[in-house]
Amino acid sequence: MKFPVIVVSSLKVDGMALFPFILVRTQVLKNDVVLIRHETIHLMQAAELLVIPFYLLYLLNYLVNRLKYNNRYTAYEQIVFEREAYRFERDAQYLSKRKLWAWVSCFK
Repeated sequence: MKFPVIVVSSLKVDGMALFPFILVRTQVLKNDVVLIRHETIHLMQAAELLVIPFYLLYLLNYLVNRLKYNNRYTAYEQIVFEREAYRFERDAQYLSKRKLWAWVSCFK
């Protein structure tokens, strides 16, 4: 599945999935296949959860992790949706073989 990629130079991170768009900080990042795959995984997760529940669960998971780890970066890394995206962002075949609700297998 392909999603529109938009350059937003004021973005504070390299990339972000904001359904149904992938936002990137620079024009060069539009060609970063690993970043685009990572963000596409998030958009697929969002579609599975009908978008708004995805963002609510993402935020809730972050807040719980923030309390658990007392470190914002670790809290972000341990979000179940990020775990799937980071685990498979370098797998060129992943998007074509990904199963529905694959992120559920990334719970600890």
